[in-house]
Amino acid sequence: MEQSSLTFRYKELERAWDGEKVYEVFIGPQHPASGHMRFIVRLDGDIIVNVEPDIGYVHRTMEKLAETKEYIKSIPLFERATIIDSNNITLGYVRALEKLLGIEVPPRARYLRTLLSEINRIASHLYGLGLAGIFINHSTMFMWGFGDREIWLQLAEELTGARLTHTYSIPGGVRSDLPQDFKDRALKAIRYMERRLKDYMKIFFNNPVTVARYKDIGILKKEDAKRLGIVGPNLRASGVRYDARLVEDYGAYREIDFEVPVREEGDALSRLLLRIDEIKISMDIIRQVLEKIPDGPILAEKYLRLIPPKLRKTMEETGRVKFPGLFASLRPPPGEATARVEMGHGEVFYHIISDGSPKPYRVRIVTPSFRNLLLLRYLPVGHRFMDFPAIYGSVDYFPPEADR
Repeated sequence: MEQSSLTFRYKELERAWDGEKVYEVFIGPQHPASGHMRFIVRLDGDIIVNVEPDIGYVHRTMEKLAETKEYIKSIPLFERATIIDSNNITLGYVRALEKLLGIEVPPRARYLRTLLSEINRIASHLYGLGLAGIFINHSTMFMWGFGDREIWLQLAEELTGARLTHTYSIPGGVRSDLPQDFKDRALKAIRYMERRLKDYMKIFFNNPVTVARYKDIGILKKEDAKRLGIVGPNLRASGVRYDARLVEDYGAYREIDFEVPVREEGDALSRLLLRIDEIKISMDIIRQVLEKIPDGPILAEKYLRLIPPKLRKTMEETGRVKFPGLFASLRPPPGEATARVEMGHGEVFYHIISDGSPKPYRVRIVTPSFRNLLLLRYLPVGHRFMDFPAIYGSVDYFPPEADR
């Protein structure tokens, strides 16, 4: 098979190593720098000739733990893999479980799942953009990104009752309905964010220093992105129009009119700008969800029937599902199911195998950060050492998500 240009460049530099000239630099593991991981960077002068990402510092055996828990208890477990995007990462697990159970989710619940998924996506992108700013010492972008993220976290908390670990999507629906006046507050947040994105462009993305540090750095070509199995914004910034929201039938995405943004440059700057594009699309999706959301139950009738009449009346009055024993006897029939969901970082994949017991026989999760890890091995090669923070920031890698 013909090698991709990226792999070829890496191999050429690897063969050029000289034991007397090449030396090693260790970056991390340190939370304010590399995150919960270490990079072993080998340099010839200040030119990077090899990078070895050393991961696993926050490996928590989540897949194995899931085999020891009842199905419902793995939802709060998996959301801790990517605490900044907790609904999207658990929605794939819930969808696979619903396939095993043969459950049809009510339309209103599908819309509510989509609403929180897009709120999470915006918050996740602002988190990543803030870090990309501080990686090149632009503290304003860091503070603005994290400060504006609070607006979306507050909306998520109003909807779910929790700031980060929502445990919102459950088999057959969601745990709570729209709060009163939520639509007005969400639209106000969108209007504010649209103004702020213009400020981001002025102070950061059109800043000559930012352009010099990110433009034409860490270029990922389309053919390389496909061969390496890259997902999410890192894939779409290289010209590949792939998004799990388009290919997997979940949420209300097939009833929403939206276009997946794509850029062709494939460099670090385009990866950041694509996330700005996606924030705009997410806000438009939220608008449509709030306009089109149908009336009806937020939980499948199969489970509503299990709730005692008195508690069911309370649930209808409060808009929240509060019945601890509702899923205690959850036993999917023997079989297996898969599901894909588009997170802020890219596609997450779940594979569940059931043996008919209250606990899964096997749960397999492939996260987008794990799939995008190869970028941190190949993209920096051939660049100067000071380009490494810019490349790392542009990939939006989240160590706990990859380690699981």
